[in-house]
Amino acid sequence: MIPYFKFTTIPLGPIQIQVWGLLVSLGILAGAWVATKMAEHRKQDPAVVWDVTFWIIIASFIGARIVHLLYEPAYYLSNPIAILQVWHGGFSIMGGFVGAVIAAVVFLRKRKLDLLAYCDTLVFGLPVGLFIGRIGCFLIHDHPGTLTHFVLGVNYPGGVRHDHGLYLSMEGLVLFLLFLFLAHKRVKIGTYLVVFLILDGTIRFFLDFLRATDGPIVDVRYAGLTPAQYFAIIMVIAGIVLYKKSKNARIN
Repeated sequence: MIPYFKFTTIPLGPIQIQVWGLLVSLGILAGAWVATKMAEHRKQDPAVVWDVTFWIIIASFIGARIVHLLYEPAYYLSNPIAILQVWHGGFSIMGGFVGAVIAAVVFLRKRKLDLLAYCDTLVFGLPVGLFIGRIGCFLIHDHPGTLTHFVLGVNYPGGVRHDHGLYLSMEGLVLFLLFLFLAHKRVKIGTYLVVFLILDGTIRFFLDFLRATDGPIVDVRYAGLTPAQYFAIIMVIAGIVLYKKSKNARIN
């Protein structure tokens, strides 16, 4: 088992740097940089990746906040001002994905660029960003799971539990290694997008059954499923539909 510890802030004189925010920021930068390398390989404009990343960051944080409200509806209905208090935390990565997709589609269509090709390039860098950013979730332990005897369980106060921050970080790393393997093959445009949607959606759907149903942090469930699981189902369906539609895509 993994010892329980919390690493939430880094003191820098009078300033307290939030570890989660720092690692999420580093993850975004790393993911964007990796995407620019793929853009160069595909003879796309790397500047477009940086430009669209700016709008994706804004839209993803807005989307992440909005979807997070579904996790604690009663609290936010009774404390509407808390919706704006983002410094207290509360973001859903699934909502972030929705915001990112909207921003990317609007930006790329406005520039009249190849939507599928550039989205596929952007997604190529996403797993490394998730790998780094989710380390921040693990270090602050904001996603405790159910009690377990699993070797990677974290010895939380009160018992050993699954830790979703750790598992999702590991998933990001595995997906990135898979993408690197695929990068050495001649894959069709849209491959990274399809693989990410199907694998990440499937993994997230099943992992959420291990989220805590007791303790101080418990996700709300609708008909037995978390909001993230419904989004995960949509991701898998979207991946399958995209796969069928991109069968004739060019190889790159």
